[in-house]
Amino acid sequence: MGRYAGKRIVQGIITVWFIATATFFAMHAVPGDPLSGEKAMTEQIQSNLKAKYGLDQPLMTQYAIYLANIARGDFGISFTQENRSVNDIIKEHFPVSATLGILAIFFAGLGGVLWGALTALYRNRLPDTIIMFLVILGISVPSFVIAALGQLSIVNLNDLTGISWLPIGGWGTVWHMIVPSLVLGLSTMAYLTRLMRSSMLEIVSADFVRTARSKGLPPTQIFTRHQLRNAILPVITVLGPSIAAITTGGFVVEIIFAIPGLGRYFVQAVQQLDYTVIMGTTVFYGGFLVIMVILVDLIYGLIDPRVRLE
Repeated sequence: MGRYAGKRIVQGIITVWFIATATFFAMHAVPGDPLSGEKAMTEQIQSNLKAKYGLDQPLMTQYAIYLANIARGDFGISFTQENRSVNDIIKEHFPVSATLGILAIFFAGLGGVLWGALTALYRNRLPDTIIMFLVILGISVPSFVIAALGQLSIVNLNDLTGISWLPIGGWGTVWHMIVPSLVLGLSTMAYLTRLMRSSMLEIVSADFVRTARSKGLPPTQIFTRHQLRNAILPVITVLGPSIAAITTGGFVVEIIFAIPGLGRYFVQAVQQLDYTVIMGTTVFYGGFLVIMVILVDLIYGLIDPRVRLE
């Protein structure tokens, strides 16, 4: 297991290096000067920033300084937000995005396993038809449409009852998190439902399931210990990337529901051409995704020893 884990970690480090390198050269390919923005800078400030990031040096020297700063965990200082470093922005706003993402993946994972198992058990019957129709809607409809419909439903519910059951935006309480997390996790829930259904249908006709039935084991025990445990393996495989994708991909949901998450600042950085924030958050998101994939690989190796041996 140690060799397997070490191999995955080395692969993860190489992947993060590739993401950082691609981000660096992509940002330097964008036309314009990163220090020329709407906010006026004195010559002294510009010279200090050029010295810190090596902007007056050859490209490969800048690249070496960039990698050295990343290795120390220093993503730089924002060019548009006064006296704020990229590290401070990440520390302050990523916990908001992470909280929203964790709730979304909880709803998505729980719903995906539950609905997928139900559709497999009631294959080609009414529950299967209804759930799969909703799954197609969840995959097809964009998140911003679902978010807008969610807000409209909250407004209508509050007006109809005369009571403010749920807030339509903002952040701070559990009630602010419910609808955005459901909206954010809906498409992932639909995907996991289809994956769980396909996996369950394969397991139902497996030899070890027929053997368990021939031994007279209770149907509940066959379902929980044999069918569900083996069918959930593909779901676990995609759960790590799904966690990272949900946690880092809620940009639209954060903007619509006025949530002060990191995605909102990333969008603002792109609009304002804040190069350090763009590069810092991109590398941070990429590293987070790699870590999630490695963790899932290790968990998968613990569950299924064949993965480690191969």
